[in-house]
Amino acid sequence: MKKIILTLTALCLLGIAYAQAPELRKKGNATQFYVENQPVLLLAGELGNSSSSSKEYLSDVWPGLKALNYNTILAAVTWELIEPEEGVFDFTSVDHLIESARQYNLKLVLLWFASWKNAGSVYIPLWVKTDYKRFPRAEDPGGNPVEILSAVSEENRKADAKAFRALMKHIKEVDGQEHTVLMMQIENEAGILNTPRDYSPEANALFNGPIPKELSVYLQKNKNNLTPELTKVWKENGNKTAGTWEEVFGKSRIGGWNHTGEYDWHDMYYYTEELFMGYYYARYIGYVAAEGKKEYTIPMYTNAWLKGPDYPWTGMHPGGGPLPSVMDMYHCAGPAIDILSPDIYVPHFTEIVEWYDKLGNPLFIPETRGGDLGVSRLLWCLGEHNLMGFSPFGIDRSAKGAAVNTVDPLAQAYKLIAGMQYLILANQGTGSMRGFFVDPEHASQSFVLGEYIITADLVKPRTYASMGAPAPTTVRQVQESESGGGLIILMPDGEYVVLARNVNVRFAPAVPGELPYVGVAKVYEGVFDEGQWIPGRLLNGDQTHASIFTGTGLKMNTLGIQRIYLYRYGKR
Repeated sequence: MKKIILTLTALCLLGIAYAQAPELRKKGNATQFYVENQPVLLLAGELGNSSSSSKEYLSDVWPGLKALNYNTILAAVTWELIEPEEGVFDFTSVDHLIESARQYNLKLVLLWFASWKNAGSVYIPLWVKTDYKRFPRAEDPGGNPVEILSAVSEENRKADAKAFRALMKHIKEVDGQEHTVLMMQIENEAGILNTPRDYSPEANALFNGPIPKELSVYLQKNKNNLTPELTKVWKENGNKTAGTWEEVFGKSRIGGWNHTGEYDWHDMYYYTEELFMGYYYARYIGYVAAEGKKEYTIPMYTNAWLKGPDYPWTGMHPGGGPLPSVMDMYHCAGPAIDILSPDIYVPHFTEIVEWYDKLGNPLFIPETRGGDLGVSRLLWCLGEHNLMGFSPFGIDRSAKGAAVNTVDPLAQAYKLIAGMQYLILANQGTGSMRGFFVDPEHASQSFVLGEYIITADLVKPRTYASMGAPAPTTVRQVQESESGGGLIILMPDGEYVVLARNVNVRFAPAVPGELPYVGVAKVYEGVFDEGQWIPGRLLNGDQTHASIFTGTGLKMNTLGIQRIYLYRYGKR
């Protein structure tokens, strides 16, 4: 009987482990995504905004998604579809996504398009749209309404959260054991457009009144660990912890050119307004997330429409959205939000990633571009910034129908990464992995890993004339046509594993010592299959760099994996 009880107890514990919901776990300076107690990389793609509304439309998309090596699909779930009448819920659109994903052994991240999508309130139900007195809009400085639900309205916030809580309850009921749904996105690119802030009477009273007590406590508690932008303005205004928004953070300005006479789009124009809106958007979104977690606790994030040279200040981009400059507001007012994520379509990709990889914020990129450029960026993010997941937008365009391009660069990269994901995950947060990204503007990158200085330099492209194509003219065109990237892992025995494209990777002694020269012992190409190394050719001669004139290392003109063993030598 004692043995039976012990056996049943063990089986119950195994059942609990199997049924454990997806979660985030820290590992060193990395945050990893766990499913069924195993870390995973989300090799994802996002469907078009309206795609998930039709089961028929997606019927010939799902096979293509599987063929393109995605393991996770991002798909919208809209408030207008699941609550067409107040208090009446219809989860048909959700169920068909879950059932179809299971059929093709895919996972889902569901996007809650509710109060805001790209700042606008376009996915709200008709009963919310038409009752503008009960569900107030934000207002511009002239008192005119804009088609954006006010983030300071309790009625708006509670109605959204009620619907989301019902959705999460349903997801737990139909998916609480199988875990097809891994994560939820709350809203989409929220923020205020066409006005620096909400100027409704309710918002004006809050802006001209004292800052919230919670924010005052947060500033005192985290005074030595705030974002640089907030630290700067707070210090300039005397590090106050009480007063109106303008008394604590200063009166905002609209600017243009810096002291050198050049336009600097990084400058924080209308920053106090952005902090104000950030706090109330975070409070709203965080409340929605917290209500959903009362029913089913899985990771939840919100995503940002980024600022850029053409739209540098709040109101030109969605002010108060989850940008790095207001990260503190989200940490303070929206603690139920697990991740702040960037939708990256701007050329300054690496700068954006570095903005988000701070204050413990995990890196998940839910919208971006694919192609060769996307692959170079993806590999750099994995190696250098402990990337959790990557997702190009509009993937159903290339997956729909019979003519699926399985030699798509991202599809090939996902296949290689999937085979070695456990090696990548094992090295995240340990200091034994680095990433590199190069383009014509920054054609070489060097760092020390182990005993060697590792330099990645861009493979010189053929001339455009020889390819019969016009030369690129914009930064974006150059990056897309001429980029290279990769990740490199230092193994315990001193070997290096490199996954890269369009780069030369060279090695030089970090400390020359008595053996100042480095040589190639062996280089293998190959692939990983479920973590198992399958070697291909033993490379030598023209397939490597192996002389003191060209530098010792790897030629990785095309996407692939190579493993290199080095040795040291000196004079006789």
